[in-house]
Amino acid sequence: MAKKSKKGGKSDSSIVVNKKARHDYHLDESFEAGVSLAGWEVKSLRQGKVQLVDSYVLLKDGEAWLIGAQITPLNTASTHVIADPLRDRKLLLNKRELAKLFAETQQKGYTCVAVKLYWKQHLIKCQIALARGKKEFDKRAANKEREWNIEKQRVMHRG
Repeated sequence: MAKKSKKGGKSDSSIVVNKKARHDYHLDESFEAGVSLAGWEVKSLRQGKVQLVDSYVLLKDGEAWLIGAQITPLNTASTHVIADPLRDRKLLLNKRELAKLFAETQQKGYTCVAVKLYWKQHLIKCQIALARGKKEFDKRAANKEREWNIEKQRVMHRG
């Protein structure tokens, strides 16, 4: 018997979302990258024991690395493996995407940040984005806009 398709129901495959990235940066262009992980890390991700808050993407030697993402090891992890929760993880991108990221960060002063980790079928993917830093008044304007939209929804719902 084949598995049923989940097209009808809304299924969110997100493992973790970096909300601070959307608050601190203007996100322009996003890319999907594979992540090179160890076995214990995949088990921890299945349990949701990951944080992307202070993580960023470092581009060096023609490769992209996810730095600062914390994957907490499970208590039942293998005893012969020394688990480092803050180790650097390689991001898997093709040459054209890497070249674009290098060009944008070097020439235009963009920053590359990890936005979210999610499942794509049986693989774990990382959405990364080219970002420009927000100023303090931009953050206040974004908060004001969000609050105004919430208030509009309340008024429309009552009326």
